[in-house]
Amino acid sequence: MAVATVLFDLDGTLTDPFEGITRSLQYALERMGRIPPAAEYLRWCVGPPLQANFRELLATDDKALIARAVELYRERYNDVGKFENVLIDGIPELLARLRDDGYALAVATSKLQSYAGDIVEHFGLMPYFDTVYGSEPDGRYADKADLIGLILKLRKIEPGRTLMIGDRMHDIVGAKKNSVRGIGVLWGYGDEDELTRAGADDLADTPERLGRIIRNKLPMN
Repeated sequence: MAVATVLFDLDGTLTDPFEGITRSLQYALERMGRIPPAAEYLRWCVGPPLQANFRELLATDDKALIARAVELYRERYNDVGKFENVLIDGIPELLARLRDDGYALAVATSKLQSYAGDIVEHFGLMPYFDTVYGSEPDGRYADKADLIGLILKLRKIEPGRTLMIGDRMHDIVGAKKNSVRGIGVLWGYGDEDELTRAGADDLADTPERLGRIIRNKLPMN
């Protein structure tokens, strides 16, 4: 039987990055001469690719302007923002159990791959994962569908033996486009309505519940 693989989103799924992301968005907007919204308004920006966020925040399709905003965001995020982050309770225990059960685990995030690796390492989660997949500096693989497709190709894994775990519609839609089942988590930034409308195969309200769903949807034997 093909290897059972579980892909995990990072922001809102493994960690809560609210402070680091919103402060870095505000920093970028201020540097561009804009009055930044309050942090709470920016909650919707946790999860989608940066390019899409700034397209909305700046109300522009100007690629050069968006690229400049992304550059400024990363200027602050690389120094301090990526560590203004909180590990979700119960995640290390979940990952340890899944790893002990024989599942292959990987991170699949729209976040820049180098940042994602630093964050996973910072929280001591790297031993649980085979690898960390993320986007490139030029924006390639920021779209979750493209990223999941790349992972399936590189790892030579079967979509039917793979699950994508995430808290936003982008995780579920990206999974569906690759014939992968998507499980939504309710402790992140997408609510039940968003995840259900995106086509989530199931929803979990706690890491413990998520573990049971994974074992049910993707049994090892």
